[in-house]
Amino acid sequence: MTSVPTSNTPPAAHPGVDASSSNPQLAVLLEGAGIASLEQTGWIRVTGEDRVRWLNGMATNSVQDLAPGAGAYNFFLNAQGRIQADGTILATPEALLIETARRQVPSLIPYLDHYIIMDDVELTDVTESRHGLTLIGPKASALLRQLNLATDDVKELQTRTLPWQSTTVTLIHAYSPLVPRYELWTDSPAEAASLLEALRTAEASFCDPASLEQLRLLEGTPLYGADIRDRDLPQETNQTRALHFAKGCYLGQEIVERIRSRGSVHRTFTAFRLEGALPAPGTPLESAGKQVGELTSVASIPLADTTLQFALGYLRREVLDRHDPLQYSGGIAVPAPSPSAEAQAATSASDSSERP
Repeated sequence: MTSVPTSNTPPAAHPGVDASSSNPQLAVLLEGAGIASLEQTGWIRVTGEDRVRWLNGMATNSVQDLAPGAGAYNFFLNAQGRIQADGTILATPEALLIETARRQVPSLIPYLDHYIIMDDVELTDVTESRHGLTLIGPKASALLRQLNLATDDVKELQTRTLPWQSTTVTLIHAYSPLVPRYELWTDSPAEAASLLEALRTAEASFCDPASLEQLRLLEGTPLYGADIRDRDLPQETNQTRALHFAKGCYLGQEIVERIRSRGSVHRTFTAFRLEGALPAPGTPLESAGKQVGELTSVASIPLADTTLQFALGYLRREVLDRHDPLQYSGGIAVPAPSPSAEAQAATSASDSSERP
């Protein structure tokens, strides 16, 4: 895909996290509209008369309740309730589509296929037939309106197929807890290139993977393979959006229901503000000389006139509830359930300290 130069037009300020003077690409994501490729996204098409019943028995959320155009985030578990993959399931009139990381597709298809016994279900890797861009930021919706791609009635995880020039574009309102995020999918590289050029003309700016990773940490959103592993349980990840407790039986449900009936898990996923050296992912957290957690993603995030170090990871619940002090090799960690609020407070304090 053609690389996109960053626009020279500064984004307008908004009352959220201020990144304007130190990281132009992160500032675009937080205050304007940024473009990125979705080349690392994979797709599995699920067809057959039994597809809804069968996939509802494989995923943690309710597939049977999805009307065409609707979607839901899911985990795929093993019989012990451990997370083997994640993905968003989107319903169309003819099929169910699983949107997941491209790297998960080669292992997820055989894993799911193992459980197709006498069912009329077929799984197809359609990753290469879909070409996508993401548009992120407070100005994303207004920019899309300039292209006659209206987003007003598209709720989170809903899709719309919209006419655009001589073709159609599938628009998905993606999950994004901090700023609006949309995905735009076409059937050919040429159509994607035309859409990219139109977005550039409308002054959307390219954002690189490092800026997207910084945004992810500010959102506190876990990534499968980094923050969610095949040994983790659903409730440990704190992603209740992936679970439906009244949908009926599915693989691993017994463990999920047992945890729910007990009321809690021993550890939970959360964000941290770090003070000290930036550690590597996988660094243990300690309290009173005992290991009580681990850091799974870390990043140094330049914001306005300060730089904050954030991490995502897991912590023993009782340690979190007691507010026990936390250390890692090279510094200390402070739980930050809302990293974006922490960042906003830090940039506001920095601005105040510089006023006469």
